[in-house]
Amino acid sequence: MPKTEDISFGYLLNDITLLFRKHFDRRAVKFGLTRAQWRATKMLHHREGLRQTELADFLEMEPIAVGRVIDRLQAAGFVERRPDPKDRRAWRLYTTAQASGVIDDMEHIARELRRECTKGVSYEEMTQAMDVLTRLKENLQALDAAEAPAEREGDAELASSLDEES
Repeated sequence: MPKTEDISFGYLLNDITLLFRKHFDRRAVKFGLTRAQWRATKMLHHREGLRQTELADFLEMEPIAVGRVIDRLQAAGFVERRPDPKDRRAWRLYTTAQASGVIDDMEHIARELRRECTKGVSYEEMTQAMDVLTRLKENLQALDAAEAPAEREGDAELASSLDEES
């Protein structure tokens, strides 16, 4: 009897992602934003006042990488950093009027690409596919959570053995 683990789907998911990104980038190039910059701008547009570390969590990116994205967005006039009134060491992130002017156009590009990409796929099929993909993601995240304590334990053992050698 066939099993789900016998179906190789990783390459297909990767191909879909690469193709979607390629087509999105081609259409969005006129706005001068990379996909990472667009995602950060969109997230900030909907959640004004996030800290950089909070934005990194939402985008599932490393804070240092998000910092570079924000630096570029700030230099281009799409994002501004404002002092955090509760922590003078921290900054809050806000989109500018320039970013607001681009949000609708970028949303239109994304919506049109999704429409073209899902041609011939019913709403029910799409929601079922999304449910399955969400479960796959959750399963992989659970693996990360289960591996994290083991990694920390391995790091502690390594540090202990290094201490003993010195």
